[in-house]
Amino acid sequence: MTNRLIALSMALFILSSVLVAPASAQAVDDPRQPSVENPHMHFWGTSDLSSCWTHFDSNDSTGSAEEGYGERTYGSGQVEISLSCRAQDNFKEDMYLNPNGTILVEIGVNIFSGECENDQGNCQELTLTLKRGNLAVASQEFPAVSVDGDDEQVRWEIPVDNNMTVWNKSVEEPVLDIEFSKPGYNGLGCGLVFDCTGSFRFYYSNNEEGLTAEANFPIINMTEAVDPDGEGGEEDDGGSLPGGLPGFGLMAGLGALAIAAVAANQRTEQE
Repeated sequence: MTNRLIALSMALFILSSVLVAPASAQAVDDPRQPSVENPHMHFWGTSDLSSCWTHFDSNDSTGSAEEGYGERTYGSGQVEISLSCRAQDNFKEDMYLNPNGTILVEIGVNIFSGECENDQGNCQELTLTLKRGNLAVASQEFPAVSVDGDDEQVRWEIPVDNNMTVWNKSVEEPVLDIEFSKPGYNGLGCGLVFDCTGSFRFYYSNNEEGLTAEANFPIINMTEAVDPDGEGGEEDDGGSLPGGLPGFGLMAGLGALAIAAVAANQRTEQE
């Protein structure tokens, strides 16, 4: 009788641990952290574009420019920017993305500059690069963006590939690089009749112009994640779900053994 109670207690303990662990591992109460229910990463920064950062709380603009944008002006010469928007906080959990999903990056800019001549060097269209930590996973130029001082909403859709399904906490948080370089405007009347000061403005998530400034990630739960070989949803040889909790299959097996021990003990007592 005593052996049966011990075996039954062991089985219940192991099985309850298996069932509870996936839910608790995915629980994220911090609104600045990514989750299935909180997939929107917001952009913030200083008024002079000396710093740009991100997190997932749309209501926390602490330290960000009150006017809702950062801007640099250029009295003459090249209108040039190289800006990196990094996660303000390390992730508390790894971030898993749907391998069939799409990352949507939306930013707002306002640029005033000249255009590049065909043979002119040191020119670069507005270019966005998404990084996973220090690894660039996607990059795109946007030559259609106006340089006439107009507010522009930029929309970039990025299909998730094998380099984007898992973003490890503490070392692989998303980074968005923004680059642009064109000569200043030198039209007729500049400096005499017209103010032709070049400028580059980047809008933050608290802007009042109605421009979207966020990145939307197709986040999925850890237990739904796909393994590196693309065999998600199926059990591997070790009996654990790809992307799931290590040892899941082992714990389930131990639970089955404990239950078998209970049954064997019952048969022995009956005999």
